[in-house]
Amino acid sequence: MEYDEKRIEETVLALLTTFSFDNGNSWKGHDFQIMNRLHEQGFISNPVNKNKSIWLTQEGLERGR
Repeated sequence: MEYDEKRIEETVLALLTTFSFDNGNSWKGHDFQIMNRLHEQGFISNPVNKNKSIWLTQEGLERGR
């Protein structure tokens, strides 16, 4: 079965936005491939750190909504 990676990214971004707090802070998931792709596109802060959360950029918040 083939998956549409773009749709998966958009879904994850929408979920991160929906459950964000403090104007864009959201808990990280466990799929770092998707998180890395969202970071490369400028939608979230760098997920590769010791923090358990990421920050959505303004563009990420707008796109997620």
